[in-house]
Amino acid sequence: MPEFENPDHWNTAARHYEKTAHPFTMRYAEAALARVPLTPDSRVLDVAAGTGALALTAARSGAQVLATDFSPAMVERIAAANMPNVETRVMDGQALALDDGSFDAVFSIFGVIMFPDWRKGLAEMARVTRIGGTGVVATWQDRGAATFLLLGQIRRKLFPDLGGMTMPDAVRTLSDPADFARELVLAGYHDPRIEEVTYEYPLDMALLVEPDTLFGMSPDWTSLSDAEKGAVIAEVRAMAGDRAILPIPSTALIAVARR
Repeated sequence: MPEFENPDHWNTAARHYEKTAHPFTMRYAEAALARVPLTPDSRVLDVAAGTGALALTAARSGAQVLATDFSPAMVERIAAANMPNVETRVMDGQALALDDGSFDAVFSIFGVIMFPDWRKGLAEMARVTRIGGTGVVATWQDRGAATFLLLGQIRRKLFPDLGGMTMPDAVRTLSDPADFARELVLAGYHDPRIEEVTYEYPLDMALLVEPDTLFGMSPDWTSLSDAEKGAVIAEVRAMAGDRAILPIPSTALIAVARR
């Protein structure tokens, strides 16, 4: 089983994820929410919510939000925000214990794309979206994003004979907007609109003193020898030059579809 399919992996990573990935993914969550008008009467579901970048942002509109994730530690981080209009539940997004058509808007920001059966995840999102409601899914392009993207680029440059990390099947399949749209229709949505959204991940060069905090979640890092890791760090420093922050442009596809 790949690590990203194991809830224990995310339980261990939850606090680190909240500090490092959450602020970055929130920018894409905000972009997704800008495409779906919410009101205090809206019922919103966040599938595979992580530490709540989408759920907590949506709740600030006044909407009633249910945040679900298969990782109890991730759900605990959302609950710790103590927002009165956010409910949290540990739940498998491939088999949502929720009624048909019970939400006005259903989101998954870089969540369903990690599922072993991601097509089932998309179908479950559609099932619990009311007729006339909206489904929103964000995925990375097939090279990933942020430090994963940077590390893959450096590995291919420095160690071209080494195989790289295998991206989740959904990321590979949904990287083409036409394929993405087709899968959403097959899942039960219609009229999908897909847009590219790019933000720069700000890699703080000061964090290279403890590179495991930057790269440790990636097999592209953990599979390297100490000497190879040293070469990667040297390459990152060379790319940054005198800059304290190395920007890493990272592109997502955000799909909005009707039920």
